[in-house]
Amino acid sequence: MDNQPYNPLHGVTLQKIVTDLEQHFGFSELGKLIKIKCFTTDPSIKSSLKFLRKTPWAREKVEQLYIKNKHKLG
Repeated sequence: MDNQPYNPLHGVTLQKIVTDLEQHFGFSELGKLIKIKCFTTDPSIKSSLKFLRKTPWAREKVEQLYIKNKHKLG
Protein backbone atom coordinates (compact mmCIF):
# COMPACT_ATOMS: atom_id res chain seq x y z
CA MET A 1 0.00 0.00 0.00
CA ASP A 2 1.32 3.44 -0.96
CA ASN A 3 1.17 5.48 2.24
CA GLN A 4 1.70 9.24 1.94
CA PRO A 5 -0.10 10.79 4.90
CA TYR A 6 1.63 14.19 4.56
CA ASN A 7 1.21 14.58 0.81
CA PRO A 8 -1.73 16.99 0.27
CA LEU A 9 -2.15 15.68 -3.29
CA HIS A 10 -2.23 11.99 -2.35
CA GLY A 11 -5.22 10.36 -4.02
CA VAL A 12 -6.17 13.50 -5.96
CA THR A 13 -6.13 13.16 -9.75
CA LEU A 14 -4.97 15.91 -12.07
CA GLN A 15 -8.46 15.91 -13.59
CA LYS A 16 -10.02 16.63 -10.19
CA ILE A 17 -7.48 19.39 -9.54
CA VAL A 18 -8.17 21.13 -12.86
CA THR A 19 -11.93 20.63 -12.60
CA ASP A 20 -12.11 22.00 -9.05
CA LEU A 21 -9.94 25.00 -9.92
CA GLU A 22 -11.98 25.75 -13.05
CA GLN A 23 -15.27 25.52 -11.15
CA HIS A 24 -14.00 27.83 -8.42
CA PHE A 25 -12.03 30.39 -10.45
CA GLY A 26 -13.14 29.90 -14.06
CA PHE A 27 -10.67 29.73 -16.94
CA SER A 28 -10.46 33.51 -17.22
CA GLU A 29 -9.21 33.92 -13.65
CA LEU A 30 -6.99 30.82 -13.89
CA GLY A 31 -5.34 32.40 -16.93
CA LYS A 32 -4.57 35.48 -14.85
CA LEU A 33 -3.26 33.49 -11.87
CA ILE A 34 -1.17 31.08 -13.97
CA LYS A 35 -0.20 32.53 -17.33
CA ILE A 36 -0.33 29.46 -19.56
CA LYS A 37 -2.12 29.22 -22.91
CA CYS A 38 -4.21 26.19 -21.99
CA PHE A 39 -6.16 28.52 -19.65
CA THR A 40 -6.23 31.60 -21.89
CA THR A 41 -6.63 30.40 -25.48
CA ASP A 42 -9.69 28.25 -26.23
CA PRO A 43 -9.58 26.59 -22.79
CA SER A 44 -11.14 23.25 -21.91
CA ILE A 45 -10.56 20.63 -19.24
CA LYS A 46 -9.43 18.11 -21.87
CA SER A 47 -6.87 20.41 -23.54
CA SER A 48 -5.59 21.61 -20.17
CA LEU A 49 -5.06 18.04 -18.96
CA LYS A 50 -3.22 17.13 -22.16
CA PHE A 51 -0.87 20.12 -21.78
CA LEU A 52 -0.31 19.73 -18.03
CA ARG A 53 0.52 16.03 -18.34
CA LYS A 54 3.32 16.89 -20.77
CA THR A 55 4.60 20.02 -19.00
CA PRO A 56 5.96 19.43 -15.49
CA TRP A 57 6.63 23.11 -14.63
CA ALA A 58 3.04 24.08 -15.49
CA ARG A 59 1.60 21.11 -13.62
CA GLU A 60 3.62 22.13 -10.56
CA LYS A 61 2.11 25.64 -10.66
CA VAL A 62 -1.42 24.24 -10.95
CA GLU A 63 -0.82 21.79 -8.10
CA GLN A 64 0.55 24.57 -5.88
CA LEU A 65 -2.49 26.75 -6.62
CA TYR A 66 -4.73 23.81 -5.72
CA ILE A 67 -2.92 23.18 -2.43
CA LYS A 68 -3.03 26.88 -1.54
CA ASN A 69 -6.80 27.08 -2.18
CA LYS A 70 -7.86 23.54 -1.26
CA HIS A 71 -9.87 24.74 1.74
CA LYS A 72 -11.97 27.00 -0.53
CA LEU A 73 -12.68 24.41 -3.25
CA GLY A 74 -15.81 22.27 -3.58
